[in-house]
Amino acid sequence: MEAGEKKLVGKVAHYYSKISVAVVELSGDLNVGDKISIEGTTTNFQQIVESMQIEHKNLSSARAGQSIGLKVQQKVREGDLVYKIT
Repeated sequence: MEAGEKKLVGKVAHYYSKISVAVVELSGDLNVGDKISIEGTTTNFQQIVESMQIEHKNLSSARAGQSIGLKVQQKVREGDLVYKIT
């Protein structure tokens, strides 16, 4: 893959504004330390995955088909797409 290539890995299903956590339904694998881009109609930012959880348990990686809680640095909206940058 070329540097800076984006791969769709999930979609925001819900956002908890008080705790800045997005629920992401994964369509691809995601690991702590991955660089992601969250994009939507009014959302467009990049961050490193610092923590993610399933049912309040911390994970270092998650697979396609799982729904995870992802700490985000900015507000996101339902339907925003999550890309992994490689």
